[in-house]
Amino acid sequence: MRLFQSTIGLKILMALTGLVGVGFVIGHMLGNMQIFLGAETLNAYAASLHSTPLIWVARIVLLAAVAIHVWTAVKLTAKIGKARPVRYQDKGWLGASYATRTMRQGGFILLAFIIYHLLHLTWGAPVLPEEYMANADWSNVDFDDKSTFPNVYKNVVMGFRFVPTAVFYIIAQVALGLHLTHGIHSMSRSLGISNPVWTERAAKAAVATGIGITGGNIIIVLYGMFANHSI
Repeated sequence: MRLFQSTIGLKILMALTGLVGVGFVIGHMLGNMQIFLGAETLNAYAASLHSTPLIWVARIVLLAAVAIHVWTAVKLTAKIGKARPVRYQDKGWLGASYATRTMRQGGFILLAFIIYHLLHLTWGAPVLPEEYMANADWSNVDFDDKSTFPNVYKNVVMGFRFVPTAVFYIIAQVALGLHLTHGIHSMSRSLGISNPVWTERAAKAAVATGIGITGGNIIIVLYGMFANHSI
């Protein structure tokens, strides 16, 4: 317990919980990319996920990881602020000052996005305007009907055709990419990678992961907005 109350321990804890998040984000994106294979494939994939009790294990682990990640971020920010009242001057792409600012701001955006995303596509809450839902013929999709699984493909497509939602998703994906880039780079150092060769490789891997996740998720949003769908 004393270890995880120290700065080093908190950084290790943040790295490990961040690793859980990275794994989930990659798996989530790859699964969602089945939207390009059509409604039947995506709906079957979603139904298979919800039919296994393991999804609740995954949800609990992910929820715990996110909660611990946020808690460690708050604790680290407080500790670093007390220990170093003068900020770093490094403004580079992966520099400490730039990374700290974007991680903090991006973290708030991601937290808001996670809540909205759960309301929008997991719980089916009425987050879209009633006028849009009626005009888009959304009303025949009943999230509360447990006898049939919702048309996930249609929910995604009609959701992203509402431009404000699509724009918010795109902004959130950019924030996610920056968060992953800086987070993976910091994680490698927190877990003890200090060799210059491996440090450089970790930095490149961080950038590649951030760009790949951002690009993949944005393409899904754009597909929902503009593709000619049969729903």
